Amino acid sequence: MVIQTPKPYDLLIADDNRRFRETLREFLEPRLVLRIHEVESGEAAVEYSQDYQIDIVLLDMHMHLMTGLEALRVLKDLNAGRPCILITSEATDELRKDAADADAFSVLCKPVTRAELCMTIADALVAAYDDPSIPDAF
Repeated sequence: MVIQTPKPYDLLIADDNRRFRETLREFLEPRLVLRIHEVESGEAAVEYSQDYQIDIVLLDMHMHLMTGLEALRVLKDLNAGRPCILITSEATDELRKDAADADAFSVLCKPVTRAELCMTIADALVAAYDDPSIPDAF
């Protein structure tokens, strides 16, 4: 019997807080379906995604020069099908509307749980890439 595993998806974490990036990595590293990349700013996320094939992006809302929402808009202009998830401690109705208008897949509130993060990423990958094996990998 051959066990089929999903192809690895490249996930980019953009957050200016190194500890939070490390926490997200700890949550996600056991998932063999993900190859994790990290940057510390919105502008670095845009640059990185132009140089590497990134399948999904997690963006902190509050970063120094470019907010997560601003970076999300640029990332969606570069690749409309790539799911982007915004993570923030201040998920106001206005931010949720702006994120939806920018075609964010989801807005997650800090502190985010491992289960919520993994379920949201799995749902985003299934929606974007129609890969039925993804939920089994989470």
